[in-house]
Amino acid sequence: MLLEVCVDSVESAIAAQNGGADRLELCANLMIGGTTPSIALLQEIRKQVNLPIHILIRPRFGDFLYTDLEYSVMCQEIKMFREAGAQGMVIGMLDQKGNLDVDRMKGLLEVGGGMSVTLHRAFDMTSSLFESLKTVKHLGIQTILTSGGKDTATKGIDTLRELILEAEGTVEIMAGAGVNAEQIPELFKAGVRTFHMSGKKVIESAMLYRNESVNMGIQCYSEYSIWRTDPELIRQARNLLDHLVVI
Repeated sequence: MLLEVCVDSVESAIAAQNGGADRLELCANLMIGGTTPSIALLQEIRKQVNLPIHILIRPRFGDFLYTDLEYSVMCQEIKMFREAGAQGMVIGMLDQKGNLDVDRMKGLLEVGGGMSVTLHRAFDMTSSLFESLKTVKHLGIQTILTSGGKDTATKGIDTLRELILEAEGTVEIMAGAGVNAEQIPELFKAGVRTFHMSGKKVIESAMLYRNESVNMGIQCYSEYSIWRTDPELIRQARNLLDHLVVI
């Protein structure tokens, strides 16, 4: 029973630890699904928390079909994060036909040099989840983060159940997307034992002066709303998981 919390700030990392997280997935730009964070962010978080940290390696928003230049950047980032003390990497690459890009994935694994590896939700975008699972077994990847190919883990629960059976204990199927304390019992009954959540809440900016006529990024997001992990939401999930273990 493992609870991984996805964070994109030092404040959220501290909140996740205080709430009872077992591990962090560190990214940047969580509001667009996450991109690769900075080395400085990892270094500061390591000063503040003592949890294992897995790094999301995703050079940009959008699909998982990467150019040669993007792949080169990913390899360099993995090397830097490994040397900076990250315990794991979270990766995923596809080809044009929706299959896992096996050759490039092997390249990333080689650069990782034995780091723990999670295949992120690029898995959910593959043309066949079960064929992709076979590939993951072949590559020796330890964990798949998945919603069962749906928007949320609860919508994909039937597929998650099948994936867990097909994995036969060789790959950990970690449920993510829309996971919180309310969904955990249902996912637990389906066989899920590793959970991924952000536990985020929206915090109002402390800015007194606001220019509401300017938007600096994605139009649907306010410049004056900050996403941050809520330790109470993590604590609720942690307490529930601990209770399920006792049962």
